[in-house]
Amino acid sequence: MRFDTGLRRQLLIGGAAAAMLAMPVIANAQEAATPGAAPEDVTGLSDIVVTATKRETSLQKTPISISVVNQEMIKDRHVQSLFDLADGGVPSLRVTTFEARQSALTIGIRGIVPLDANQPAREQGVGVYIDGVYLGRQHGLNAALFDTERVEVLKGPQGTLFGRNTEGGALSIVTKAPSGKFGGRFEGGFGNLGAYNGAAHVDLPEFYNFSVKIDAVKQYQGPTTKNPLEGQTGWGYYDRIGGRIAVRWQPIDGITNDISFDKAQDKNSPFYSQLLAFNPYGCAAGTQAASPRCVLPGTNYTSLTGVVRPVPTGVVTNGKTLMRNADIGVVQQPSVDKTFGLTNSFKWKLAPEIELRSITAWRGVNVEQWDNAGGAHRPPVYTPGSLFSRYSLANLRQRQFSQELQAVGSISNFDYVAGLFYFNERVSDDAATPSSNRWNADANGDGQPDVGADGLRYTINPAVFTNPFATIDRASAVRSRSYAVYGQATWHATEALHLTAGGRYTKDKKHGDLLIAGGVNYQANPALGAARGYAPLDRTWNRFDPMVTVAYDLSSDVHVYAKYASGYRAGGASSRTINYLPFDPESVKSYEAGIKADFWDRRARFNLTGYIMDRKDSQVDINSFLYFGTSTFNNLETINLPGKAKIRGIEADLTVRPVEGLTLNASYAYTYTKLPLTPITYSVRNGAGVVTDSTTVNQQFYVVFTPRNAASGSIDYALPVGGGDTTLKFHFDGNYAQATQTFDAYARKNDSSLVFNGRISLADINMGDGDQKLTVGVWGRNLFNTAYVYRRDPTQALPSGPTATNVRTGSIANVLGEYGNFNMPRTYGVEATIKF
Repeated sequence: MRFDTGLRRQLLIGGAAAAMLAMPVIANAQEAATPGAAPEDVTGLSDIVVTATKRETSLQKTPISISVVNQEMIKDRHVQSLFDLADGGVPSLRVTTFEARQSALTIGIRGIVPLDANQPAREQGVGVYIDGVYLGRQHGLNAALFDTERVEVLKGPQGTLFGRNTEGGALSIVTKAPSGKFGGRFEGGFGNLGAYNGAAHVDLPEFYNFSVKIDAVKQYQGPTTKNPLEGQTGWGYYDRIGGRIAVRWQPIDGITNDISFDKAQDKNSPFYSQLLAFNPYGCAAGTQAASPRCVLPGTNYTSLTGVVRPVPTGVVTNGKTLMRNADIGVVQQPSVDKTFGLTNSFKWKLAPEIELRSITAWRGVNVEQWDNAGGAHRPPVYTPGSLFSRYSLANLRQRQFSQELQAVGSISNFDYVAGLFYFNERVSDDAATPSSNRWNADANGDGQPDVGADGLRYTINPAVFTNPFATIDRASAVRSRSYAVYGQATWHATEALHLTAGGRYTKDKKHGDLLIAGGVNYQANPALGAARGYAPLDRTWNRFDPMVTVAYDLSSDVHVYAKYASGYRAGGASSRTINYLPFDPESVKSYEAGIKADFWDRRARFNLTGYIMDRKDSQVDINSFLYFGTSTFNNLETINLPGKAKIRGIEADLTVRPVEGLTLNASYAYTYTKLPLTPITYSVRNGAGVVTDSTTVNQQFYVVFTPRNAASGSIDYALPVGGGDTTLKFHFDGNYAQATQTFDAYARKNDSSLVFNGRISLADINMGDGDQKLTVGVWGRNLFNTAYVYRRDPTQALPSGPTATNVRTGSIANVLGEYGNFNMPRTYGVEATIKF
């Protein structure tokens, strides 16, 4: 493993503190942080209860590779939203943004990480659930977390019990239910970047078999990069607010009905996309052989034409650190995500052998996107008097309804789960990309735009204020329906041997229409749509996913298992193409073996998993910009690769509690990925969209945002002080990830990363004679202010696709350089919690 100088230096700084790289992933050993934990010796590790098999089971005895992010970890790492897990706290879990947008998260596990799962007709590869309800879109996932009890990270295909779009695994968020007893807590804090947060969680006493819980959350952070244009939003800002009310009705023994309603709003702005390097591949006009690094994947140009434009005066090139002040002021207002949902979960213990369950949910997401992340760093490039700064605007509206019926129980030495599932989703979107700025004219002929009376070399395009959606670049509408029947049973053949088998049959239907593409309304101009190869999406897919597991208890503390499972991601169509290019589902077969062991009188816990996954019909994305005069079209084709993609991995977790109060945790993930070399045909089209020439090239694709090696760890120490329950707590964690690709089609990688976080708190300070207790703490994320590029875009540093009829010639006229996004800078603050 190679580290650059900065990482090597920070490893030395981490030194002894990171000697046991760790984190509370498989189990934080503090009993107070473990829901459902059985009483243990104070020096021993607690048991963890999970619901990965649709019933409450011990994590150590559940034959699935699972990581648990519990309340203690959420508090110690100051996790306010899912994006705060992007630093690698769970090494197998990858969380990043699509482009620079906080409002659209990409979530992956074990190398199943889609580049763009945010299109209406595109599905995610990891299923995200809140209290058992599947979330159809990844929009709005970065809203504030409510009173989260735990997050279960289920690794590997979960196609039997969780279903479609869980081929990489599932992320199951479990919130706290009403307790029926009066109590709760108030939280508040503030930090740098003008940040502040507050929360209220109140449990009301049971009244006539009804229990009520109310949650309210507020989170704010100012921009990480300031916008020079007065009155306009900077970059990296968020302002979140949300509320949730949950009601539990228990009319008689055996019946529990939970109904909840939540609503949240997340105002945010994208992270700043800055120019990292100017013409890093040495592109120059002439033969392709003379510029050997200036090669666009999927092409075999013989010559390059055009001229690489100079960097305009005032535009900063910086590939080392996050720019805290932008070089170009742009028009930008906050993007707004609104999420809401109503869920009813009914459980009836009909008999000792059977419990009937019903989960009914209606949810929705509305997104208004105002993304001007790149200024002069993104296409189009500088031309005197021309428009620039691509303002990416979009609206998305999603509504979903789901109904799941389950029967869960045990008969003799059999445990079983059976269920029916229905899902109905409607999504529509539209997008526009006006340019917000205009370069002043080059009247004096010196190659630089004239400086106006305001001292700037550019002006603001007034059209973005009057009617930014005057021209719609693309729009689409999709309806998806899914039907499934599933079952799983475990036979406890002996006290030590457990055999599990299950399967799920799914039928997916998807109908979609590309309404507008490249500014052309296909409803008003069907002939041009047909000439471009457009046809509505109308597909049905059927799928059966089996699962077989053999588990054996070597002792009461050592458990081994072997598992075969499959999963798949549904097909769809790319609304970011001019012809609504359809693609088929992809599927994965997984072979997994693991051991889960407690030892040293349960003062140590070691879990090890190895797996082999073969993925068929891999969905990959080919990204390029199409240029139409001064406008650009971000073309993103999704195709299915022939052959099998290989994904291999090892996951290891170690927790040690050598003495009372001290807990050391270590977590590591190795992920090997290899996609097949694939012949790709690159075509050019005339003004009517008709293919006029083509060439076929063998192209290598890559799995994005998946480090070969990733590790995380923590040291936790709790020291009783002053008698009573008051405790001084210390937490320190470190997280490493090797460099990864951003795009499926480009070998260019992002930076490797090593980030440290910490927290010190004085917990459970008694306040008078009542049950009120106060906890105060200080926290810090990215303590050493490490800067690394988490998303690197080479598309503007390489030749564009051919715009003439000759596919052997590429243009470098739009080449400027690589641009990308840096991680969050150091953040820190103080906070207080009052429990009552």
